[in-house]
Amino acid sequence: MQIQENIKKIHEQIRAAAKKAGRDSFKVTLVAVSKRKPPEMIRQAMDAGHKDFGENYIQEAMEKIDILGRTSAVWHFIGHLQSNKAKFAVKYFDLIHTVDTVKLAGEINRQAEKIGKIQNILLQVNIARETTKSGAGESDVVDIAKQVSLFDNLHVSGLMCMPPFFDDPEEARIYFKRLKQISMDIQTLNLPHTDMTHLSMGMSNDFAVAVEEGATLVRVGTAIFGARP
Repeated sequence: MQIQENIKKIHEQIRAAAKKAGRDSFKVTLVAVSKRKPPEMIRQAMDAGHKDFGENYIQEAMEKIDILGRTSAVWHFIGHLQSNKAKFAVKYFDLIHTVDTVKLAGEINRQAEKIGKIQNILLQVNIARETTKSGAGESDVVDIAKQVSLFDNLHVSGLMCMPPFFDDPEEARIYFKRLKQISMDIQTLNLPHTDMTHLSMGMSNDFAVAVEEGATLVRVGTAIFGARP
């Protein structure tokens, strides 16, 4: 029941943030980050009607998805992806949020072609240039988008970022604004196999601000499932 209540509360916060910004809250998807959480807890969220789940680790995710069902939810891969795990990501995930190099995109494309799939991806931007985080540089992402748009088995559906953690979520706003601007810049290029439908930004502490700035996917774990062990 607690998970159900938590999801309801977050949806209320999303609606309030969207209304404040003059947006339609139905255009914002809550991705429940279920890494390190057992299948039973994910099942509780599913039973509450929740559909979208984010996982960070391929092996852990595969085991859970095999138990819960590949088609029982929309599965988002939100962790750092190594090229040698691309085939598993393509097999198991509807949307890969964390593509940050042409090399990785090429391998995902190759694996998707093998199984006749068009893989939806987001390009990850290291928006604050943090050495501890993955993501393409701000100055590189447009060029990456141009090259990735040439792959026939990929569809670039938008951008993803993870700004620094701030006690005051307002301090993250500048980074969300910046990602939105990059998205708009790429959209004007009218690249093939590309649309900037999604902005994956905002986590448990700052998702309301992200929604105000145009997030379509917010990745929330702790506020739904509680602190990780």
